[in-house]
Amino acid sequence: MSKKNNFKSKVSKNQIIIKVNPKIYPLEAIYGAAYVFLDRAYLFLDGNPEKEVIVALKGKEKMTERKLKNLAGEFYNELLNCALRQKISQNNQKIREYIVSQALLSAIEEEEEEEWQKDPLGIAVPWEEKYGKKK
Repeated sequence: MSKKNNFKSKVSKNQIIIKVNPKIYPLEAIYGAAYVFLDRAYLFLDGNPEKEVIVALKGKEKMTERKLKNLAGEFYNELLNCALRQKISQNNQKIREYIVSQALLSAIEEEEEEEWQKDPLGIAVPWEEKYGKKK
């Protein structure tokens, strides 16, 4: 195990195993980062989601130890990216909900306004227009 770059990793058999602290990186961020790497590596998640998540990245093609360590570094960068996006999403949740509710409300109001203006049965036509004046 190496502690270089402040993360634990172990390289063997074309794979690198890293350990992620779920108190720093939420499980949703781990899933998001793992999804980004599906095209380059097979991913295996294990461990306790409350204490430590173990992520094994196994290269789909033969990789050197250096490439595997770079892959782990990229994984941590993506992990940070996903965690930040999740945090921003949580912070902006109420304003997003407000904007969506206002958009839906205005769409419903607009539809209701248009509905009453339609007269498919022709009952809103004045008597004189419909039958004409008697002479």
